[in-house]
Amino acid sequence: MTVLSMLPPLREAIMTHLDSESLTTLLKTKPANKLEIWEDLKIISFTRTIVAVYSSCMLVVLLRVQLNIIGGYLYLDNSAGRSPTTPLAPPDVQQQYLSSIQHLLGDGLMELISVVKRAVHSSLGGVSLKQTLSLLDVEQQLSWIRAEVEGASRHPLSWYLLSDDESALADQACGLTENDVMTIRLLNETRDMLDSPDFSAVLAACLNRAFSRLLDNLAEFFRPPLGGSAPSSAPDSLSVVSLPLAKIVPIVNGQINSICSDAPSPFVQELLMSDHMKKFAANVYETFSTPQELQK
Repeated sequence: MTVLSMLPPLREAIMTHLDSESLTTLLKTKPANKLEIWEDLKIISFTRTIVAVYSSCMLVVLLRVQLNIIGGYLYLDNSAGRSPTTPLAPPDVQQQYLSSIQHLLGDGLMELISVVKRAVHSSLGGVSLKQTLSLLDVEQQLSWIRAEVEGASRHPLSWYLLSDDESALADQACGLTENDVMTIRLLNETRDMLDSPDFSAVLAACLNRAFSRLLDNLAEFFRPPLGGSAPSSAPDSLSVVSLPLAKIVPIVNGQINSICSDAPSPFVQELLMSDHMKKFAANVYETFSTPQELQK
């Protein structure tokens, strides 16, 4: 399992739950409630792009944690003195453990969509489709939405990543196989990592980079015309060009195809290769490849 292999199902899940395509198709029929549909499209377009940024970053960091925890245990399994007949992380355990990422594509994603959609509506719900916005205005809107999602939410961002189902499973003391017990242990250790300051710092760094990349993509649509009065290299040039929100909506709507693009995905590759990510992954591996960890 790799991050890049999980991007298509993530993109499909987001587009299914936030179906803007059906609205754009409906608009082509020139319905009587055209304005109402446009308002819905505005909220859904921003919601799905912002959810794509959050969930992609979460996917990258969570899978990095899981693969390096497994890598640490595999190292111990192959160390001198370990019995090959009693591996710490046999293939069945690895598969069961990694399948927990489906929560992020299911219930976790639904919860995230709900929180982001509420924040988008709070920020953009009252903004007219005719109102013109510069790229700096869009950046401010994104900052407000992020502040509400990350600051005013009832849960930390790590809450969306793993289910609590294994807690119920752990209560059923009888009937658990050795593999079940080991899977529960791996999930509990993963949750400890997700609750750590290091995880929060790495996820925050990923989100900052990802939203910056999103703005870079949007900037291509806000370039001053060639021969215009403001040189495109001027520091304030991005505040010169303004577009009606109705024109920005389809631009934002299409960004999911860049954020969750099929391999190779420059967006995700940049996150995977960041210094924050590589250092964090190395620390996770080191933690779980030391024999002392077994005694906890």
